[in-house]
Amino acid sequence: MLEIRPNCEYCDKDLAPDADDAMICTYECTFCQKCVLEVLENVCPNCGGGFTPRPVRPKTARRKGVSLAHQQAATQRVHTKFSLDEIKAFAALAKAIDPKAR
Repeated sequence: MLEIRPNCEYCDKDLAPDADDAMICTYECTFCQKCVLEVLENVCPNCGGGFTPRPVRPKTARRKGVSLAHQQAATQRVHTKFSLDEIKAFAALAKAIDPKAR
């Protein structure tokens, strides 16, 4: 089950569970769409993978016990440990490679 992190790990923008601009990599690293496109260049600074839109967890339980009310979003904020220079250098190595081939 996805953790549904509450913020962009780079700019710290709030990303509500239903945010349509939340992006995740395969390890659930979470960034806003603006940072993914303008800063990270679609390269996760933690794993080198690409990003996809984060799914929205249903607010209403249409199946018993399966909804945001039952599996709440995370509240602990996460921040990248890498500087902008480190992120840019890392992205430069991988951005030209299709995420499926990384």
